[in-house]
Amino acid sequence: MSVLKIEKTDFVAIVTLNRPEARNSLNPELICELSKTWVELSLDPQIRAVVLTGASGTTFCSGFDLSSTIPIINGTKKPTNDFENAIAQDPSLMGKATLRDYDIGKPLIAAVNGHAIAGGMELMLSCDIRVVATQVKLGLSEVALGMIPAMGGTAKLARHLPTALAMEMLLTAKPMISDRLAESGLINRLEEPGEVLNSALEIAKTIASNAPIAAQEARSVLLASADLTVEQALSLESSSSSMLMTTEDAVEGPRAFLERRAPIFKGR
Repeated sequence: MSVLKIEKTDFVAIVTLNRPEARNSLNPELICELSKTWVELSLDPQIRAVVLTGASGTTFCSGFDLSSTIPIINGTKKPTNDFENAIAQDPSLMGKATLRDYDIGKPLIAAVNGHAIAGGMELMLSCDIRVVATQVKLGLSEVALGMIPAMGGTAKLARHLPTALAMEMLLTAKPMISDRLAESGLINRLEEPGEVLNSALEIAKTIASNAPIAAQEARSVLLASADLTVEQALSLESSSSSMLMTTEDAVEGPRAFLERRAPIFKGR
């Protein structure tokens, strides 16, 4: 059974963490597969939006596998297969798999259909849009294990949550129920568990119906602007806009609107 499932349809890719027997935890094999998949999707011109979810069960992702991944990284276990050798020789694969150190350059929607803990929470934080099930646990448990969230959780949490909530989650190592965070700015949509994937796909398909280069540029400018002055952000926006005006899609969009038909965007 593959630890990662990928489905592609109508310009949307669905990436499913497929280790339900281990709460979709990130073992070396899954880390290697995710690292490879993100690169492939970023280069695929037929993919305009990506949905990330977990195999059916109670958990979206419980973080790094404590019986395999963590012992390999802290040196208490010797590698016994190719996947364990890979992360032992290149620990940066963990940052790539969780998107701490890699940007696929396309809109990424998290369909959080179960608990998201530790590295699973960090993976969720790396997504652009988050659709989360009601009554699931969201948390960072690392300090209770003598570590800190090192896949972006410590550095990024206060960018997504008010500082008081971020401090409580980080320092108590206790999860919070998704319903409590519904109005915090962390979650785009709070849905019943059975509706999470459908809701995420609805968003993804809407995004995919828009001009792909424009969507990617808008995303890029928005993310980059967080660390820029207003003047720098406006300059970046102007440069992006000027580039987009030279694309075929920028001609097709207004033309289709005037002709009262759906646009046919080609991503060029």
